[in-house]
Amino acid sequence: MVLPERPITILIAALGGEGGGVLADWIIAAATARDYPVQSTSIPGVAQRTGATTYYVEIYPAKISELGARRPVMTLTPAPCYVDVMVASELIEAGRAMQNGFVTRDRTTLIASTHRVYTVAEKMQMGDGRFDSAVVLKAARELAKRAILFDMQAQANAAATVISAVMFGALAGSGTLPLARADCEAAIRSGGKGAEASLRGFAAGFDAAAGPAPSKTVTPAERKRLSGSERVRQTFPEETRAMLEEGAARCAGFQDRSYARLYLDRLEPIVNLDHAAEGYKLSNETGRFLALWMCYEDVIRVADLKTRRSRFERVREEVQAKPHEPLHIIEFLKPGVDEFTAVLPRFLARPLKALAEASGLAKKLNIGMHVKTTSVSGFLALRFLAWLRPLRPLTSRWHEEQILIDRWLVAIATAAKRDAELALEIGLCGRLIKGYGDTHQRGKGNFLRILDTLVEGDVVPDDRARIDAIRKAREAALADPEGRKLELSLETHGIAPLPPRPKPVKFMRRPQPENRRVA
Repeated sequence: MVLPERPITILIAALGGEGGGVLADWIIAAATARDYPVQSTSIPGVAQRTGATTYYVEIYPAKISELGARRPVMTLTPAPCYVDVMVASELIEAGRAMQNGFVTRDRTTLIASTHRVYTVAEKMQMGDGRFDSAVVLKAARELAKRAILFDMQAQANAAATVISAVMFGALAGSGTLPLARADCEAAIRSGGKGAEASLRGFAAGFDAAAGPAPSKTVTPAERKRLSGSERVRQTFPEETRAMLEEGAARCAGFQDRSYARLYLDRLEPIVNLDHAAEGYKLSNETGRFLALWMCYEDVIRVADLKTRRSRFERVREEVQAKPHEPLHIIEFLKPGVDEFTAVLPRFLARPLKALAEASGLAKKLNIGMHVKTTSVSGFLALRFLAWLRPLRPLTSRWHEEQILIDRWLVAIATAAKRDAELALEIGLCGRLIKGYGDTHQRGKGNFLRILDTLVEGDVVPDDRARIDAIRKAREAALADPEGRKLELSLETHGIAPLPPRPKPVKFMRRPQPENRRVA
């Protein structure tokens, strides 16, 4: 009998609580049931500072009964360039394995989840310290003999199980093990508790790795009947689903299901122009800022959030109020002309804003209000504003935001046809639109300034130079709320800077000291 030359080597990287040890036990149980020699060791990690806990398994694909007195010699630790299957429960752990030489193009099948659990080094940054996932995805496709990449955590959540069950399914579905699907499922069932949920996760991972049955083309009529999450799963790439599902759900909560469909309709042309090799970064970043922008903060939104049952429950939990103890919540609000006119139709909002500007009352009519939302009158007052949600598409603010959103998306799509990096820089300008009140006005002003001059203007005709100019202008706008750094950045391209915003000087009467009699 011709025996295999060497064992099959499997390296697993899993974070604490993800069931990495259970996964190793399942592999051992399935291999033992098939009468294969198998060996496993583990090396603990330290909360992603030095890496996840790793489990190393070797399976010799020949039955013990056929070996007679002979036994294979197996190693206790993995060696670079000698790993057949690398399984990672999180994307950066896959990157760490590649960096350590455990993934090679001539040998290794890489099975990794694309979701992120952020490291301590990423969280401690003052700004956005996240590592670029697209770099790891690109390296995985280039360095591995075969790369199986999908969001295993999402599959685990849907099956109400831990990610190790999905990892086991992906490992079995990859065809790299000398184990049949039935052998693996039998190993899960032998575990007893939670087996049904684990089997659901296993099936999801197996189908994702082996490739699901081809689905029929979704017609436009059928697409309208789908929920946001169903449409995302059926019509958008795997790398974009987590972001787009979250964005669609946010838009549905902000307005309704048709608004969520509009969100996906707006993104679909951009996704079609995006590139899988780049990890669909343009689609994800545009989808993120589009969802935030489409769900802008108006008085209807604020009133809705402040009167939700979940908010009262959260506040009660935060202050540790007991069930029998009364809770009083007072909202401190200061609406002005902009907030008032934002919920009016355009034909009323325009003359009122013009009159306020002309009379100098635009900044003087901000009225401080204390609304007790735990009282009947205060709750009903805010709830009445929240009930105006169906009328939101008739408001002036809605009209203004939708026009500017469409203008931004057209600029992204136009740039994507020429240069993906230019399109991404334009998409990232959506970060400037945030907050409410003066913060929102300043951010929108900076956004329009960049859009008018660098994006739609022709002061920088070369696309490569335009990419750098937009990036520097956006960073300058984020670094200075007053906009002076942005104007200095634009001035380097020959754009005349705008004058500083006027700051009125207020004179306050000094209080007179009280006359005190000394006894």
